[in-house]
Amino acid sequence: MMSLENYSTMEPFILLSAVNMQLRDEYSSLEELCKVHDINQDELVKKLKAAGFEYVKEINQFK
Repeated sequence: MMSLENYSTMEPFILLSAVNMQLRDEYSSLEELCKVHDINQDELVKKLKAAGFEYVKEINQFK
């Protein structure tokens, strides 16, 4: 599993891949992923939104 420790400096497409993989395989929600990894959810969403991706709760993935 790819570490999200440095999520704020990761290239957006690498971050997208790592987050979506963990959401698919390990976590039932974005909230859970952020809590476990001690990630600011608003910052993560903002970073991925700037790259053109939005979280879709119904499928638990960024698209």
